[in-house]
Amino acid sequence: MVSFLSSIRQATALLGLCAVVVHGRALPLISEAVFAVQDAASQSTFSLATSPPADAAYSASLTSFVSGLARPLDYWTAEEGVGHLSEWSKATKHSFLSDYHAGRAHEWTIVMGNEGGDLDSLTAALTWAYHLSHSTSSKAIALLQTPLDALDLRPENKLALDSAKMSSGHRDLLTIDELPAHPRALAKEIQGIVLVDHPLPLSRWEGAKVLGIIDHHSDRGVAPDADPRVFEPVASCTTLVARLMLDELEAIPNPPGEYHVPHELLELVLSAIAIDSDGLNPKKSTSVDADVAQRVLDRSNWHDRSLGEVMDRLDKDLGEAKRDLSHLSIRDLLRRDWKGDVVATLDPATPDIHLGFASTPVSLDDQIARTPERTLKAWFKVERRWTAEIHADVSLCLNKFKDRKGNKVREIVLTVREDHRVNATQADSLFREISRALEERFPLKKRNLRNEGKGRQMVWTHGEKSAGRKVVRPIVERAVKNWVSP
Repeated sequence: MVSFLSSIRQATALLGLCAVVVHGRALPLISEAVFAVQDAASQSTFSLATSPPADAAYSASLTSFVSGLARPLDYWTAEEGVGHLSEWSKATKHSFLSDYHAGRAHEWTIVMGNEGGDLDSLTAALTWAYHLSHSTSSKAIALLQTPLDALDLRPENKLALDSAKMSSGHRDLLTIDELPAHPRALAKEIQGIVLVDHPLPLSRWEGAKVLGIIDHHSDRGVAPDADPRVFEPVASCTTLVARLMLDELEAIPNPPGEYHVPHELLELVLSAIAIDSDGLNPKKSTSVDADVAQRVLDRSNWHDRSLGEVMDRLDKDLGEAKRDLSHLSIRDLLRRDWKGDVVATLDPATPDIHLGFASTPVSLDDQIARTPERTLKAWFKVERRWTAEIHADVSLCLNKFKDRKGNKVREIVLTVREDHRVNATQADSLFREISRALEERFPLKKRNLRNEGKGRQMVWTHGEKSAGRKVVRPIVERAVKNWVSP
């Protein structure tokens, strides 16, 4: 039976690839209305090679979405989503792309999570876009600021989306590399953006009007007139989005009455809250998380089960999936949870710096073991290729793991390049500035690189359990902003 199913899948994939060859590109048939965006002289394409230097933080495919190229091999042959949420998301994606090419981009609001693309960001964006689409006259679409081929690098996302009956090929989701134009250009055409799970827009969205912010991080003072503008320290940003959605939904007068919220979306919301709160663990969650989760549960298909039972099960299943990273390469580990942007320096004579942070739950030694040579030198070689690909000047890989004694350990791997915005002298100076800032803040222990690392590469360990990216990033950003080029 397994062999038979495997043969069927291979045959289906072969047919899909044959169709690509026959048509000369990976565009769908006309009957697939969701992707029936036809070729026209006015359709825009862009490439990294022709993008201006200021846009280097934008890691797009080499061609725009409408070309149909640079898609994963199973994109057109993967199973379609069958739930109401998938159908709505797919139709919205089609309408957005069609409206853009018809000159109606100004009618759209883009709801976006952070570029790390975790389940919280994904769900918060989908939830608020769905709410805006059904409760207002606005056209709204959720954007995942993650490349299409990186979505499944988070196994917990794949599990949650599968459970929500979304497409296995993610054709019902809009990713950053499927936009019909560069974000910097698109920002000037759309109605505006709503930020969820991050407090300020990335530089690629410069020029876009920030219509709303819903976040559980610190307020950075952006868009003081945005509405909604919610900052609250809860376990999950999805908690805040769902609370606002339910409050406004229940306030709709009858008639017309409440709009329909698909159970797949409600269950996705519960999944996001569960994984970010460790199943509503009191040490990691708040009463707000629990109250909102109960309200969502009461509307879901799981309403006959207890909140504790549901959240424990979701946390267990999603947590197991999240920890299953043994199949990921070094490059995939780095980009699985990467957050970065161009940091503007305060000194006008000092170049701006593209700074990025990878966060992994895998020790550097375990990562080194995944390289063919099993050396730190080989690890840095992979890191160099990745940062060259995205034009990053400074990268930090932040690893969190337990040692053989069960103690929690954190590692910081710092690399500064000299071939993008800075020369060798500037890179040396910047490396010293960032190193000094980190060493002044944390009790760092240097790793002996044994001649395996080159200049401007350093590995530290420390035992400050709470010092993840949320703590390290502001320290490094401050050092970069205040750095003065020699």
